Amino acid sequence: MQRSLRLATTFALAVASVSAAVMPFSLTPIEGMRPEPAAEPDAAVPQVPDALTLDQALQYSLDHSFAIRLARQRLREQEGLIVEVKASALPNVAVTGGYSRYDRDLYDKVPGQAVGYQNWQIGITARQLIYNGGAVSAALDAARFTRSAAMLDLQSTVSDVLLDVRIKYADVLLNRARITVQEQNVALLEEQLATTRNRFEAGSVSQFEVLRSEVSVANAKPALIRARNAYRNAIEALRAALGYQSQLPSDIKKIPEFAGELVFTPVSYELEAALAAAKAKRPELQRLDQISKARESGVVNARSGYKPELYVTGGYGGRKSNLSNSAADSLDGWTVGIEGSWAVFDGNRTRGKVAQARAQLNQARLGLDEQTLAIELEVRRAISALQEAAELAGAAEKVVEQADEALRLSDVRYSNGAATQLDVLETRVALTQARLNRVEANYSHTVALAALRKAIAEADTYLVTP
Repeated sequence: MQRSLRLATTFALAVASVSAAVMPFSLTPIEGMRPEPAAEPDAAVPQVPDALTLDQALQYSLDHSFAIRLARQRLREQEGLIVEVKASALPNVAVTGGYSRYDRDLYDKVPGQAVGYQNWQIGITARQLIYNGGAVSAALDAARFTRSAAMLDLQSTVSDVLLDVRIKYADVLLNRARITVQEQNVALLEEQLATTRNRFEAGSVSQFEVLRSEVSVANAKPALIRARNAYRNAIEALRAALGYQSQLPSDIKKIPEFAGELVFTPVSYELEAALAAAKAKRPELQRLDQISKARESGVVNARSGYKPELYVTGGYGGRKSNLSNSAADSLDGWTVGIEGSWAVFDGNRTRGKVAQARAQLNQARLGLDEQTLAIELEVRRAISALQEAAELAGAAEKVVEQADEALRLSDVRYSNGAATQLDVLETRVALTQARLNRVEANYSHTVALAALRKAIAEADTYLVTP
């Protein structure tokens, strides 16, 4: 028995060495006995900084965004699928054994012949696929294409997350600028109120004009309150986009200083070049192309059902001799052979699989064409939105200059008695609206530019590890 065990062990080690030459890792029975790994630890969450830039926000989101982390796990899933498919091309090795003992009364007693009341056997067998109509190679190709598609899905997710962070950061800057405009408006109206009260005390205006100024100040404050609330909400939306989860007591109320301003910098893009760049670089299109190739391999895999399968088998084992009841009396030896099968008729099962695979291939190709058209529409709309935002931003800048000058002239005329208080208030309201329009136009241009850069897959300096 010991000799049989030694020979079986030697055979197992030889097969394992062959497998190790093909596979970049070791698969042993111990692998299945290991405990499940712990959940992936969350990346370290720093304290809320005193100041935060857009670059820092984008870089942080690459490691902490839940969308990106989920895309990474989908990539890991496809890598595991490749390992699973590779198993079909590698030797399948199994160790079998058993021992049994029986009641002697279960056997007929023949005079002069010993009763065999115990039995044992042990062996190791290996089975290697040598031909199955190209199914394994097609499955490996499909798995590799699917893995590439998962990698491109990760890139697409990164683009979506970075765009979302850019927009959320711009939202913060927009609402902060709105607060500034509303504070300026309240300050102007309070200045007007102080002037009106001084003139009332001097007897040049009536109590009614003082009351009108007080009402204007009161009416301006709700807009300031709403702007401050919108600013707080924008910060929370940005935090969610970043995947920031700090629960430190010191971070609950802390708000960093957000660097940057919403400024208008004219840029231009040619439609033809933008469309060409989008079709060549968008990861969504590249992903669908990889899926189409995987579906082509799926057709080959399905058609392999029409062809035979061949395996080579071998093994070594030992058992107790049937002529003795002693466990030490054993027989051992090796076996080798070839197995084959060919489904002459499988009830049209293979035919159905081929039809499904071809339909999936056609769906993938149609999906690629549909996505190409959708991206073309996205690029056209993005360029149009950028043009509109640029025109609005340019016009808003001129209107603010005109409103500033109108307010200056209105104050002079009011001081000289050539304008009424209502004229001054209307001029202040117009200036506030012009400033809000400029801020929102700059915001629209910033968002439109970010959306267009994403639509044409313009090179980004932010990279993410798989």
